Amino acid sequence: MAPSGALLRQCPLLLPQNREGTAYEGFVTAQGRDFHIRILLPVDFQLKNARLECSWHLKRILHGYRHIVKQRLHSCPDLVSFMVELKTILEIALKNTQDLHIPRPPEYYSCLVRDLEILGWNKVTYVDSGLTTVKLKAEDSCGREHLITLKLNAKYPREPPDCLVDFPVQFSVSWMPQNSLVDIYKQFLAALELLKEFWDAMDEIDRKTWVLEPENPTRSATRRRIAIGNNVSVTIEIDPRHPNMLPECYFLGADHEVNPLRTKLNNNMHLWDPDISLLQNLKDLLNIDFPSRAVLEKNDFAKDCGICYAYRLNGTTPDQVCDDPRCGQPFHQACLYEWLQGLPSTRQSFNIIFGECPYCNK
Repeated sequence: MAPSGALLRQCPLLLPQNREGTAYEGFVTAQGRDFHIRILLPVDFQLKNARLECSWHLKRILHGYRHIVKQRLHSCPDLVSFMVELKTILEIALKNTQDLHIPRPPEYYSCLVRDLEILGWNKVTYVDSGLTTVKLKAEDSCGREHLITLKLNAKYPREPPDCLVDFPVQFSVSWMPQNSLVDIYKQFLAALELLKEFWDAMDEIDRKTWVLEPENPTRSATRRRIAIGNNVSVTIEIDPRHPNMLPECYFLGADHEVNPLRTKLNNNMHLWDPDISLLQNLKDLLNIDFPSRAVLEKNDFAKDCGICYAYRLNGTTPDQVCDDPRCGQPFHQACLYEWLQGLPSTRQSFNIIFGECPYCNK
């Protein structure tokens, strides 16, 4: 659940609607204007599965930015961070909406076309009909392709364009009136190299292990849930600025399976070596081999939920497991929550529900 104090400071007009903190309704403010919004969080507070309900006016303004909003929902760690990102996106969208009605002087077009010719048309993947949005592509030193979207206002080149990138960290450009798109492109390339080690670590994990979540990770995603064995997995949160350091690790599975892994991690932390890859470090500290994509299929260790009989539900996979060693049946948290709420024998203490396993009744 998002910290209420921090959320109030960022969005004082957005208030919780229930005691669980899974529903928020109110207004988000940008450029002195208030826009109605409602945010519904799942019971596990995973933002990637949140639902946004906007007023028709806000929906129209954010229409061209839906993929960016969705991307931020996947990458932001909490509601406060997402609301900060949403306000920034809304500010950009409002400014660009206003700019559409401002006629561009002839110098704007001649300057933009000249900049694109100097940069090279082979780097351009998209230009809209009004010459207000440009998408450029670039490869980092490992051959990975990246895109940068430029939203130009009527005062270009006196003012820089807004830059939208799929980065795990903020990307801002330094700009002088004499600068051009070439300067932005150079800064974009430099930023790509700063994130090279982070993407190297992520690519190795995606290539050599079975990643359960996210299903289709974006370049800004800093989290991976990796399969370890039958209904046992670890979620790691990697710092993109220090990708070779020990990440935050959260083990998922039955207690008798994950407790030994937690013990190994705590006892071997001092063995972490920043000079070898993150994946190899995890193997060494946990003294395990992750299931290989070359040897095993995902269904060898990924079981369907014991309640809805599906593996993926609204983008989530089963992450709750019965602790009884003879059972070990996995469930989606949302399914298990709904099931337990319907049982008269269930009891609740603060935000934890205690009840019987739907399979073994333990």
